[in-house]
Amino acid sequence: MAYKAYSSTNLFEGGCMGSHGLNYMYIGDYVDSAMVALKGREYKFGKNLGLLKIINLSSNKLTGKLPTEITSLLELVVLNVSKNNLIGKIPQTIGQLKQLESFDMSRNRFLGEIPSSMSELQFLSRLDLSFNNLSGKIPSGTQLQGFDATCFTGNRALYGPPLTQKCPGEETPNQSLSTDNGSTEDDEDNRDEFKKWFYVGAGIGFAVGFWGICSSLILKRSWRHAYFLLLDNMKDWLYVAMAVNKEVAEIATEGDTFNLDGKFHLAIT
Repeated sequence: MAYKAYSSTNLFEGGCMGSHGLNYMYIGDYVDSAMVALKGREYKFGKNLGLLKIINLSSNKLTGKLPTEITSLLELVVLNVSKNNLIGKIPQTIGQLKQLESFDMSRNRFLGEIPSSMSELQFLSRLDLSFNNLSGKIPSGTQLQGFDATCFTGNRALYGPPLTQKCPGEETPNQSLSTDNGSTEDDEDNRDEFKKWFYVGAGIGFAVGFWGICSSLILKRSWRHAYFLLLDNMKDWLYVAMAVNKEVAEIATEGDTFNLDGKFHLAIT
């Protein structure tokens, strides 16, 4: 809230002798009209200027607590104490200001819960409690829930509508179910992601191992000879094993038996 004053009438005029022998002339004017910026709009007060009930103490580096006696000004319309260093709690009797239309206490260090009596301010059309240390649930009431969430931002421990942060323990079963479904979908996505990276890792490992062995055989002549000699020995062993098994099978079909000592015994028929 800001205002521009227009003086039109000479209030008093006089002179006096100063301490250094100089004469001073005082001329004072009273204000009979003012342009007031209220709730984002400008209003001109002329003859009804005396009916203007506004307290604007913003940006004055004030400290200490907000006096509870201020709530005794029952006809107060605008109260602005923003951008100071005020501390303490909001007076519980703030609801007595039934005529209050604009209340701004942003950018201070107020703490504690918002008084429930604030929901009784039926004429309140502008509210700003942002950037304090307020906590707890925002009181239920059509007035407070009707304000934008930006009016309460900057208070980390504050929750409840219109803020998106829910009250502890107020999640509905549907919300819990949706959370469970979301967890299931996340698990499936994680499994799919694991499978994808597993196959990628397996392919890379196979390629590295295969080309590692091949490159070793190509670069190391002694390893290459030993490797092919091993293959030849394995081939001969397999050939002998298959030939022996075949011979044993043929002998068994003719009625003879073959023991482990390699001796043949005639079967009695």
